[in-house]
Amino acid sequence: MMVKLFSFVMAGLLLIQNLDVAFSDLGQIDELMEHAHFHSEKYGDNLFVFISKHYGEMKDQHNKDHQEEEKDHEKLPFQHHCSCSSTVAVVSNTTLFPVLSVQTPEGTAANFYYQPSTSSIHAKGLFQPPQSS
Repeated sequence: MMVKLFSFVMAGLLLIQNLDVAFSDLGQIDELMEHAHFHSEKYGDNLFVFISKHYGEMKDQHNKDHQEEEKDHEKLPFQHHCSCSSTVAVVSNTTLFPVLSVQTPEGTAANFYYQPSTSSIHAKGLFQPPQSS
């Protein structure tokens, strides 16, 4: 249950990040509504035509034909273009494997030679050589 909930939350976060919705865009929703109302009165556009003219296929032609509205178009939300994307990968392994202990045979000699370093970082015990038990 928790794994499914966690998966849905992570998928939702990834979706929101990729939609690239910012708080500044939410503050500009009133500008969007005003401009949509303007288009409805002046050109008789419905909501789908308005969205197509400002965010879809008709955007280039609309910008070319109505350059006097350029200042209004800059105030509309979702006009920033960012090609950033981030991916979060979380792997949860619920299968438990038994931990195998390695036994060293008695009477075997270690085949390494270690000479302690004189560096201060080694003196503090951060890096230690392999130990034979």
